Amino acid sequence: MSHVAFVSLLVRDYDDAIAYFTQLLGFTLISDTPVPEEPDKRWVLVAPSGARETRILLMKPTNLEQQARIRDQTGGRVAFFLHTDDFRRDYMAFRDRGVMFLEEPRIESYGMVAVFQDLYGNKWDLLELKPEERR
Repeated sequence: MSHVAFVSLLVRDYDDAIAYFTQLLGFTLISDTPVPEEPDKRWVLVAPSGARETRILLMKPTNLEQQARIRDQTGGRVAFFLHTDDFRRDYMAFRDRGVMFLEEPRIESYGMVAVFQDLYGNKWDLLELKPEERR
C-alpha cells in the first residue's frame, strides 16, 4: 500500500508558519530540524492533530522564482483540503483564533465546506464530508 507522505508549502518564515499552523489551526509540530549543510534551511513538518500519514513540509524559497509563488502556489485555486469530523466546532475555533475565511459555510452535495486562506494567502477548504462520502 502507498500513501502521500509529505506535501510541500513555500513559506516566508519558518517560525511564523509554525506559529500559524500550531496556534491558529491546532496542527502538531512533527519536526523542526536544522539542515547543517545549509545554515538557513530547516526540515519543518506539521500535521493536523491525529493525522497518521500526510505531513506538510514547510519550505523557505531558495530563489526569486520560488519566492514569487508563496502567495499563489496553485494559480488561485484551493490548494489544500482539511477534513474534519466536526465542521461547526473547527469552523468556530478557527474563526475565533483569527483564521481568515473567504466565505460563509455552505452545504454541498458532498458535505459542509468553507474556504479560508492561510498566512500566505493560499486557499484551503475546511470540509466535513457526509458519512456516505467518507472513505
